[in-house]
Amino acid sequence: MPIPEELLRTFKRQGYQLAGRHSAVKTCHWTRQSLLTSERRVCYKQKFYGIRSLRCMQMTPTLGRCTQNCLFCWRAGALDLGLAWNQALFPSEEADEPEVVVEECLKAHWRALIGFKGNPKVELELLNLALNPVHVAISLEGEVTLYPMIGELIEEFFRRGFKTVFLVTNGTLPEVLENLSREPTQLYVSLCAPDEETYVRVCRPVIKDGWERVNRTLELLESFSCPTVVRHTLVRGLNMRNVEGYAKLDLKANPTYIEPKAAMAVGFFLKRLPREDMPTHEDVVEFSKKLSELTGYAIIDESRDSRVTLLSRLEKPIKWGMP
Repeated sequence: MPIPEELLRTFKRQGYQLAGRHSAVKTCHWTRQSLLTSERRVCYKQKFYGIRSLRCMQMTPTLGRCTQNCLFCWRAGALDLGLAWNQALFPSEEADEPEVVVEECLKAHWRALIGFKGNPKVELELLNLALNPVHVAISLEGEVTLYPMIGELIEEFFRRGFKTVFLVTNGTLPEVLENLSREPTQLYVSLCAPDEETYVRVCRPVIKDGWERVNRTLELLESFSCPTVVRHTLVRGLNMRNVEGYAKLDLKANPTYIEPKAAMAVGFFLKRLPREDMPTHEDVVEFSKKLSELTGYAIIDESRDSRVTLLSRLEKPIKWGMP
């Protein structure tokens, strides 16, 4: 079933560039900031991992499709618009081929950025670099592992010359990760609850056995050769309690990194929750210190602008370079 028109219109109003039948690109705030001579601010992924914001593209192959309805998500969902649509269903016959997805996303990325040409605050040399991305984050919106050829999509990005491919999942489809035909450069799993009760209340899964599935994914992480990240998206008053529960799950997953990060009060977050529920950077640091004590992972970096810290057993993170 195609994406409902009302949902598509909402995405377009939010600045999404559609790519093919079910994919989309949206220019990251930090990509725009890195272009402007008056700003030159960058994403925490550049600070932590060397992923140059200027040359990064964020995309999704599963626009509008997700296995959860997280309260803190800044994206619009079918539930928000009162639409009766099975957002967790993605029939394989409706899927564009990976080659089509990548090609259409590159065109959409170009459309989103070409308007900067002629802007006196933007250097043409930098814009030309931005128009030719070499890093991609398969995330942006929806649950990307619902796309039935996700391993082939990762492979296609590498084939097209991308240096890094980051994959972000909510962990509800462990069978997909278990059978992934090509690993990404780095795998993120969003773990936004320390226990099942909090998970059901905050993440609002639309599939059965969501919590059990997330835990199966955590158990899989050690089987990956690439660096892995467990991200805790934090909301004041909702899921920042029971740090011991997070620590227990983190130790089970044994990821390369842990990223506690504030949920940002933008977009549809503000239609479901008050602005005051967005944690401060100090809140995130306090949470991270407790988590560090319980897990033995040290805080090795932080970004105040993004309200995020980086924990690891490594002394410093792996840098992927900044071409």
